[in-house]
Amino acid sequence: MNAYNEHDNQSTRFDPAVWRKLGPFVRPYRKLIATVGLLMTVIAGVDIAIPLFQRYAIDKFITPQTTEGLPVFAVLYVVVLLMQGLLVILFSRACMTIDMRLGRDLKRKAFLHLQELSFSYYNTTPVGYILARVMSDTGRISSLVAWSLLDFFWAIAYILGVFASMLVLNARLALLVMLVVPMIAVLTGLYQGKILRANRIMRRVNSRMTGAYNEGITGAKTSKTLVIEDQNCAEFSTVTQEMYRASMRATMLNATFIPIVAFFGSLAAALVLYRGGYLVMEQMLQFGVLSAFISYALGILEPVQQLARVFADIISTQVNIERVTTLLETPCNVTDTPEVIEKYGDAFEPKRENWEPLHGDIEFDHVWFKYPDGEEYILEDFCLKIPAGTNVAIVGETGAGKSTLVNLACRFFEPTQGRVLIDGRDYRERSQLWLHSHLGYVLQTPHLFSGTVMENIRYGRLDATDEEVYAAARLVSADVVVSKLENGYETDVGEGGDRLSTGEKQLISFARAVLANPAIFVLDEATSSIDTETEQLIQNAIAHILGGRTAFLSAHRLSTIRHADLILVVRDGKIIERGTHEELLHAHGYYHSLYTAMLIK
Repeated sequence: MNAYNEHDNQSTRFDPAVWRKLGPFVRPYRKLIATVGLLMTVIAGVDIAIPLFQRYAIDKFITPQTTEGLPVFAVLYVVVLLMQGLLVILFSRACMTIDMRLGRDLKRKAFLHLQELSFSYYNTTPVGYILARVMSDTGRISSLVAWSLLDFFWAIAYILGVFASMLVLNARLALLVMLVVPMIAVLTGLYQGKILRANRIMRRVNSRMTGAYNEGITGAKTSKTLVIEDQNCAEFSTVTQEMYRASMRATMLNATFIPIVAFFGSLAAALVLYRGGYLVMEQMLQFGVLSAFISYALGILEPVQQLARVFADIISTQVNIERVTTLLETPCNVTDTPEVIEKYGDAFEPKRENWEPLHGDIEFDHVWFKYPDGEEYILEDFCLKIPAGTNVAIVGETGAGKSTLVNLACRFFEPTQGRVLIDGRDYRERSQLWLHSHLGYVLQTPHLFSGTVMENIRYGRLDATDEEVYAAARLVSADVVVSKLENGYETDVGEGGDRLSTGEKQLISFARAVLANPAIFVLDEATSSIDTETEQLIQNAIAHILGGRTAFLSAHRLSTIRHADLILVVRDGKIIERGTHEELLHAHGYYHSLYTAMLIK
């Protein structure tokens, strides 16, 4: 299944099954949520009591025009108000705690799951899609649970308390106010589908906008060299215009929903005033009771609006929950079995004491392979034995499929059929981390992390000393580049290493791989971004470094791999030739034509 699917679960109705997926994240805070619910109930009780104080003051002090008992009443009233303020402070602190911790837990879980997902997920999923889920969607969910759902407790408690108080004060007037509730229920039913649909469209467009924004920043240098700023702005403007229209649609639905609810609340107050005023004139109702009723009729407007708003938020936030849980439920195409995890541990809790040493024998045993999102087999019944210490070069034109074999050997993908053996055992019988910890990988487009040159090289082996870092840099001539930097090894490389040239980043990433002292080396066009003089230095270093190690070398420059023990020639995703440099030249096949064309250039 393609992980990137914005059209999953298009239901426009409230779905309890979606909300139940939040259970594991909300459960640790159930006591705190229950405490907040209790606080909100008490706050609602205080809010209900205030109009009763108003009624008492009118009937006992204003109407009879006396101040007898007023000091005691005033002190009690102030105490109630102070208690209300204290409860609001406690409630706000508790809600903020829930909001921050739940958001943290969701983000952490999403990030950890992203670390576990295989290459295929990142091959098919845009960055904007991922960022929107990890950042904005998780924040929306935690905010709803912490604030909106707890406001829901207050609104329900207040409405029930107000109805009970009104029934005690005057049942007939209370029934007039209660007529409003079914009208709002019908209105909410009419709006819920439209609100959910509008918010789903808005979130979908937001993913596209986030992706476009990310590409605009990361590709800024390329855009300037190609002079396509106007085109970028036009494309981004189109996306933002779609976002504007989708947002306006969602906003208009909410903007009409809430005022209509307010109208029914005001209608209830008008009915109370009309009927209650008549009863007061006929001396069938005390003026203080009418005052309390009017306060309740107007006051009930806010919790009814609150309920309507919370319900609208619940409907719209269901989209966010769907998106986050879809990410969390995305299966990893490469996983370790429970038995392997029990023995070797996982990426976060490795049991290194059980790891066997890796020597570097690799065997492809009748391997069939096609990509998870593909239909055609790239490898068919492929067999190949690579003894430890063998240097295997993979050559072919750009897009020919040179990386497939390497990705399988490194277990970034697994065979569709057949086995890949490492040191005579199916590598699925050991943990991924065991294999990956013995890999040294140098990419064609190297990535450096934010930090210093020293820190980036030390990522190869975190416990390495400074001297070991210096030695690794000298081995690949990275020390020549570092010596020219303003602060040497303490130079900040910037985000993604953007303060360095591609060649400088390549050398530093090469030193990082060397420092790891891996049993298996993978050099993916490792010298493609380096000048000829530096390339010669690295070629000399490679001959020394790769001695006794299994290595995969992928290169456009055939001169860099002519001394490999085995050369595999790839064309249209298939391995069409194999042999040494001399054997392939004598065969006068596709490799011969590639090599001849390179010499002519």
